[in-house]
Amino acid sequence: MKEFNIIIVRLLSVFMAKVARIFQSQEKILPLWSKNKSIMAESNFIDYVKILCRSGKGGAGSAHLHRAKYVPKGGPDGGDGGRGGHIFLKGNRNLWTLIHLKYQRHVFATDGQSGGENQMTGKDGEDRTIEVPCGTAVYDAETGKFLCDVTQDGQVVRLLRGGRGGLGNQHFKTATRQTPRFAQPGEKGVEKAVILELKLLADVGLVGFPNAGKSTLLSVISAAKPKIANYPFTTLEPNLGIVSYRGIQSFVMADIPGIIEGASEGRGLGLRFLRHIERNAVLLFMVPADSDDIRKEYDILCHELETFNPDLVSKPRVLAITKCDMLDEELIEQMRPEVPDDVPSVFISSVAQMGLTELKDLLWRTINDERNRIPETPTQHDLDELHREQAEDNFIFGAEDLEDEAPDAGGKMVDSGSKQWSEEYWESDYEDENKDFQVVSDPDDA
Repeated sequence: MKEFNIIIVRLLSVFMAKVARIFQSQEKILPLWSKNKSIMAESNFIDYVKILCRSGKGGAGSAHLHRAKYVPKGGPDGGDGGRGGHIFLKGNRNLWTLIHLKYQRHVFATDGQSGGENQMTGKDGEDRTIEVPCGTAVYDAETGKFLCDVTQDGQVVRLLRGGRGGLGNQHFKTATRQTPRFAQPGEKGVEKAVILELKLLADVGLVGFPNAGKSTLLSVISAAKPKIANYPFTTLEPNLGIVSYRGIQSFVMADIPGIIEGASEGRGLGLRFLRHIERNAVLLFMVPADSDDIRKEYDILCHELETFNPDLVSKPRVLAITKCDMLDEELIEQMRPEVPDDVPSVFISSVAQMGLTELKDLLWRTINDERNRIPETPTQHDLDELHREQAEDNFIFGAEDLEDEAPDAGGKMVDSGSKQWSEEYWESDYEDENKDFQVVSDPDDA
């Protein structure tokens, strides 16, 4: 029995030794896996996507003639066709990226059904609702024209209207034409390629060169955990943080990747992420204290912002001189003449938490100034070549063509090309159950 126990102990020791070797060999693999996992998580931020939307066609009206026992000439009783489905946009504050649309680029509403006998109206097509983050702007992919903007949680915008259903032959009965053997075809839907562009909503936007201390500041004064490292372009995607102020108040701060001189010409990361500070109430410029010329770097940043969007020049600004933990009061006083006079400035150090209270006081006063309020309906501009992303704009959709209107089973239909139906033959408009939405475009606008 003792020999058996000894054998069991030896086997267990050999097994544990092998397990230890396996874990030791994977120590070099696990950090690499975790590193790749973090990279995949960072790439989930999508703020520019191109999709194809199509509203439903209206159902055809019926040309049915009533037939029943002991009713030799029942007359027309064809019902109206159902309307096609709409395409809606809806703001959702729980979303922060457009990645769900990058892998679902086709959004098609269903068609309305044809009318039937006994004046039965066809079923309406099913609507399609696209949920987007608050702050999403929509543009026409072909022309770049601005279409609409979704800024509030729960805000509903009708992007494309479904086609109206055709009228049945009962509507065309007159004293001289008591048996109309035709009905109206349904109205065609709208097919439009649109570009969705996300612009983060924040009170303060951080602007600075790479490695200026933007992410460090955000991590110190808020609960955000952006990536921080001692090399340029550490931040590759925008980050949001809620800054607590005086215990009971707060404001939102947005950190974007650093920009460099010539970014408007495509250098560095270009001006791609500057769209996220277009709706900020205040711009916080950050220049490190060890820079060669503080005024020159500030002027370069202002020039790049003006190149991207001239409206950014009129936004209120605050200048923060960062990395001042190695400076004493005498050096700070010597550097003050080098700081621009036309902008409020403060010397800070995120690591030593120097000047952060003064900075938050200055930002809070600037944000709450009535002249710096973010307008409820911000000015929007059409997309130009500078603001477009070629990778998305060159995306080709493989969608099928719209099918031709099928004839109704209730009777003979008049081809839409053989007869022009003016507005007087359509109903004034269909009644929607939910009228609490903004109308963007109708089929006539496409």
